[in-house]
Amino acid sequence: MPHHPISAGSVERISTSARRDSSTAPNWPSYTGTSQLVGTSPSGQVTIYVDPTLGNPGLQNAQDLLNDADRVVVANNNIFGTTGGPVSVIIFALNGATDGTGGADHMGCDFTTGGAIEVCASFGNSPRVSALFEAELSECSMGGNLCGVSTGEGLSRWCAAVVGTNALSDFATAPQWYQDGMPDYINQTDPTDQNADSTGATMAFLSWLMSQGHTLSQIAQAMVAMGSGGTLAQLYANLTGDSATNALPNFTSAVSSLPNGIDNDDPFQGASQPAQLAHLAPWAVELAGKIFATILADVAAGKQPNQIVANVRASLSSAPTRKGMATSATACGIGSRRLNAPRRAAAGSS
Repeated sequence: MPHHPISAGSVERISTSARRDSSTAPNWPSYTGTSQLVGTSPSGQVTIYVDPTLGNPGLQNAQDLLNDADRVVVANNNIFGTTGGPVSVIIFALNGATDGTGGADHMGCDFTTGGAIEVCASFGNSPRVSALFEAELSECSMGGNLCGVSTGEGLSRWCAAVVGTNALSDFATAPQWYQDGMPDYINQTDPTDQNADSTGATMAFLSWLMSQGHTLSQIAQAMVAMGSGGTLAQLYANLTGDSATNALPNFTSAVSSLPNGIDNDDPFQGASQPAQLAHLAPWAVELAGKIFATILADVAAGKQPNQIVANVRASLSSAPTRKGMATSATACGIGSRRLNAPRRAAAGSS
């Protein structure tokens, strides 16, 4: 069975009665060590395990995900317009990494075959763990298809970006597609989730659609309805009412108009559209409000620009923990659907 990978506070000790051996945990895609039970989210939808050899930093990641899991589930359900099933998550040093760059993995594109999710630990930066979880959870919501092809891979990464407040910016693939001459993955869908060019084309194209007012929810549900045989050109036609033949020329024209080309996965700033903001983590909304209030108060008080900037920086420095954002990347692959750091697929690979 194939895989589908993408590639703060004090730590509370877990009682012996709350620990569970791997024999009673799910069969994970690749992890074979001891699975220490951390707990189940209040909704009962998400059960979290951790590799106990990670110590307190790994346990902190697990507890933070336990606290955030239901928010992620609700956001994911809203995006796909469905109610997902229960899942289990193990946090460990996937690919030997503890900064999140090991990615994430699960086996199938539904909650039955794909509900055992592996997530890379990210010491001191738990928002990355939540984003990796959403990348795999979103694929479980794809109706048993999509997540093994380029369009589904791009969609899962966009779900992670919006729900996870862009905590995986180092996983960007759109720049690779742009640098490689923008090969046409608009009129064709690549039958793999491991090609940076085809994934990158999807990332840039969905950014463009969102910048025109199409919500991620509309996009996701339309893509699931089309299935793995659908193309981005057909998605464009379904959402806009325009001919699918106009998708590529209109998109490439928009790319050509970008003043700085493409250097991230959201070149058209689609995620900043108001319709996407409902999926932001509470701490991000709180921080944005705090900064806006600081600016308004300083302007009203007649403060100089340098003073306003200093106060904004002070607000940012007191933000909730989102430390150590990694600047290197890793991409995710029924067999494995691992989200790992972006790499360019060899010609003819799948």
